[in-house]
Amino acid sequence: MNSRRNFIKKTTIAGAGISLLPGFTFGMNQSVDKLKIGMIGVGLRGTNHLNNLLLRDDVLITAICDIDPKRISLTLDALDKAGLKKPEVFGNNDFDYRNLLNLKAVDAVVISTPWLWHTRMAKDAMLAGKYTGLEVSAANTMEECWDLVNTHEQTGTHLMLLENVNYRRDIMAVLNMVKQNVFGETVHFRCGYQHDLRHVKFNDGKTAYGKGVEFGDKGISESKWRTQHSLLRNADVYPTHGIGPIAAMCNINRGNRFMSLTSNASKAVGLHDYIVKNAVENHPNAKLKFKQGDVITSTIETTNGETIIVTHDCNLPRPYSLGFRVQGTNGLWEDDGNRIYIEGKSDPHQWDTADDWLKKYDHPLWEKYGELASESGHGGMDFFVIHAFIESAKLNIAPPMDAYDAAAWSAITPLSELSIENNGEPQDFPDFTRGNWINRKSYNWIKDSY
Repeated sequence: MNSRRNFIKKTTIAGAGISLLPGFTFGMNQSVDKLKIGMIGVGLRGTNHLNNLLLRDDVLITAICDIDPKRISLTLDALDKAGLKKPEVFGNNDFDYRNLLNLKAVDAVVISTPWLWHTRMAKDAMLAGKYTGLEVSAANTMEECWDLVNTHEQTGTHLMLLENVNYRRDIMAVLNMVKQNVFGETVHFRCGYQHDLRHVKFNDGKTAYGKGVEFGDKGISESKWRTQHSLLRNADVYPTHGIGPIAAMCNINRGNRFMSLTSNASKAVGLHDYIVKNAVENHPNAKLKFKQGDVITSTIETTNGETIIVTHDCNLPRPYSLGFRVQGTNGLWEDDGNRIYIEGKSDPHQWDTADDWLKKYDHPLWEKYGELASESGHGGMDFFVIHAFIESAKLNIAPPMDAYDAAAWSAITPLSELSIENNGEPQDFPDFTRGNWINRKSYNWIKDSY
């Protein structure tokens, strides 16, 4: 940890991984030696970002906001142990974050709050002129998707979606392979969020791990708010971990775009089954009827002719998987099974293990900084995503994943909801770039990562 801390304090890694050729850049680029950051939301995810920020000497945490006094106390303790000055503290009510945004001593904000607050907080932050880092997903409704884009264009303030899976080591190696045409012309992709979250959706903090059945006011952490979405919405409510990396491979919003989506949902029985198995007899939650289908499958078509299958599967017992598949005219790679087949290289009709291929095409960022990143959370992904945010904000340039990406990726949620409600009827994606996807230059993840 000390070697990693010392390295980060001595270098900015030459802006690695954020040198973007943006289609839209507003204002003059101006470099900032020390970026003054306000943290809006310091729960589990916000604390993870805070821990990575504390390893850098090019940032100052000048303000924090959370309505939970316990999280404020934990954050202040962490800052004190790091020998840092006490920041301004906000959290008197749900809208106290707006007072944080009024501070001149805040250049940028990191928003890590429940989903329903993401868009309104990001919009307020951009209106206040603060470079905005927003946790996923960015928006819940189509109106919110447009709010992100319109506010960005109105203010010229940048927004970066903090989608960390785009920086996963194997994903960046496969992206490298896509850009170097290893798979040939790409045709089909699969991805999603397949993660047993029943123990997260039901947790009262008193029962054993994975055995709670409480949520809402009686829940703790994400169970306070996340479970309500499953109760009331039949939609893919968490698409970006899967679609983000695939969008980068497809050059979405940069020479390509999503055109249409169809979605279908299975029956919803998984959460009820979990409650019945783990609750005391006659628990009132056993009478609830959850709306979200246990497995939601969406198919997206792009203007360049690729198809993308996106799966949401969080309410049934299963191992974790994002289910990635990348397929083209020369072969394919699949995340599950860590397997690959390349015509002319692999034995006919036989899978190869992907290890040698992933090592051969390891992304330059990971080759250089993988060891340093390994302790940052989520296998090192968090190191790279927060670094890209800081370096983009210091230069006030468009980030790798911008407001247009946040809108397009998050639009899967309302579009899937509409399609499911209408028996799988196709839904058209709005063009959030207003036609500019044709001319926006693709981010060169390989060349611009050195």
